[in-house]
Amino acid sequence: MRREAYNLTYHSHDVLIVGAGGSGLRAAIAAAEKGVSVAVLSKVPPTRSHTVAAQGGINAALGNVTPDDWRWHMYDTVRGSDWLGDQDAIAFMCREAPTAVRELEKMGVPFSKDERGQIYQRPYGGMSTHFGKGDIAFRACAAADRTGDAMMQGLYGYVQKYPVDFFVEFIALDLLMTESGECRGVLAWELATGTLHVFLAHHTILATGGYGQVYASTTASSTCTGDGGGMAVRAGIPLQDMEYVQFHPTGLAGVGILISEAARAEGGMLRNGNGERFMERYAPKYLDLASRDVVTRAIVKEIAEGRGCGPRGDYIHLDLTAIPPEHFPTRLPGTRSLSRQFAGVDVTKEPVPVYPTVHYTMGGIPANLDCEVVTPSPVGGGSGWGREGISDCASAPLPYSPLLGEGHYGRTIPGLYAIGEAACNSVHGANRLGCNSLLDLIVFGKHAGEQAAARRVRRKLGTEDIPAASLERALVHFDRLRHGTGEMTPQAWRQAVQQAMQRHAGILRDGPTLAAGLHTLEQLAGEAADHVAVREPSLEWNNDLVAAVETHNLQCQALATLAAAAYRTESRGAHYRTDYPERNDTDWLWHTLVQVDPANGGTQCHKKPVRLDPVLDEAAPILPEKRAY
Repeated sequence: MRREAYNLTYHSHDVLIVGAGGSGLRAAIAAAEKGVSVAVLSKVPPTRSHTVAAQGGINAALGNVTPDDWRWHMYDTVRGSDWLGDQDAIAFMCREAPTAVRELEKMGVPFSKDERGQIYQRPYGGMSTHFGKGDIAFRACAAADRTGDAMMQGLYGYVQKYPVDFFVEFIALDLLMTESGECRGVLAWELATGTLHVFLAHHTILATGGYGQVYASTTASSTCTGDGGGMAVRAGIPLQDMEYVQFHPTGLAGVGILISEAARAEGGMLRNGNGERFMERYAPKYLDLASRDVVTRAIVKEIAEGRGCGPRGDYIHLDLTAIPPEHFPTRLPGTRSLSRQFAGVDVTKEPVPVYPTVHYTMGGIPANLDCEVVTPSPVGGGSGWGREGISDCASAPLPYSPLLGEGHYGRTIPGLYAIGEAACNSVHGANRLGCNSLLDLIVFGKHAGEQAAARRVRRKLGTEDIPAASLERALVHFDRLRHGTGEMTPQAWRQAVQQAMQRHAGILRDGPTLAAGLHTLEQLAGEAADHVAVREPSLEWNNDLVAAVETHNLQCQALATLAAAAYRTESRGAHYRTDYPERNDTDWLWHTLVQVDPANGGTQCHKKPVRLDPVLDEAAPILPEKRAY
């Protein structure tokens, strides 16, 4: 039971977009262009969304420097994913990439230009030509090393052309689901007034970003608390491939701030304490531009074997001194500024101390090619899991099939979509390639907006359409967080979650460590339910209550990450287990699904087939092979 009645404000739109980063704004533009009513809900002003932190570029096979082909891009993405990516989604993304980038340019995104006036493209990690048999591809379209910021300025300026309703500094609390499993919108909290709002919509698009703040050391901003994933868990939706967390090789040592891969693309080199360019041992062809998981593990190994830099040998040097100084103002201004400000280093004269830090979350809310959220069972009414297309941990190993037919998407949840880092559709699989993240946002943001608009229902939702039971559950959850009693502050709760993840779900993993971390978080989930206390119950600008809401979302995803990592007994992409160091396609060419009990921290793990058929006539399946750089 909740303590008090809340006065609710009601809104109704055709399309509701939760999140105003790159994918949210692109979805808003696409939907608004079709003439439907669109609302965008965001907890920060759009131009402060985490998309602005993206630095290096956005991939597209434009061929402005060397010949290129979207099928080569597709191959690189599948290989980078360690064959866990769904090839229908990857093929679609790579085919649409050139159009997506040219549309951004027309919207006003100020890409850097080469001497011919074409969009400047640089090489990036894991990118090749001729299906991995040619040279490194120049595919990353860049605006210096501040591409995300440039993109957001262009998108936000362009969306102003349309009658899109923005609700800024609103916290989305929970999905509103009917008993039959349809999404009808969200319950949200307006920070400035302290009022609660019911946003009704025929189509709700979750564009809430990743959950990088689940770790203590991360490049993710403080807003990256996985709010969409937390809402999905509380609605009974499982999360997919949560064991796959990307550690970026070059975070500033001791700080965690990102030094862009663009620095290596422009000629930077990683060196160990002996001054060696050690990537020659691990990726003799691609060197410092191998995929991120390969470079990250190489750095960890160099340090573990006593070849680190510094007094304690606990970091590696990124040497940028071979890059002509005149290139920094136009190509790497952010890299130079961040290195000077946070490490006291002049990159033109001395190396930058770096160490891997959490950067991206490949897992998220399961979605299909049309961005619809999918689940193996109905949600909303509290029913149990189905088994259609699913293998659980009690099943015998299922045979590997290179091509799986239709029917393996699961059941779509009517009215609910997920895009960007919040989603797992799965274009990144076990390891995302640099500059594919911004592409993911734009291609699937546009696609989701178009899909939602095309399915417009010409009836305005009213208060009689509110799923009363779901709304009541959302209010009870919020009320419990608001009026919690005990001695644990929301900040201490978040730190406990982050420290558990940092200790137990790092770059190198093993069964006992993961099991210990899962036990720790299960205990914490039970304790937090009773012992987290918000100092004061006010609803206006209550930062303690915001922290409690966000930390519950983080805790749900931390539990899913540890459970999935313990469940997957192989190494693939960013998930490396020292007790199972090899990739195992026979037993593990599967996505993982984890259902989390948000009340007590219990978890259940299942398998879901990987889609290895690209569907498009122009592309052939890329079957698993040994991944080497």
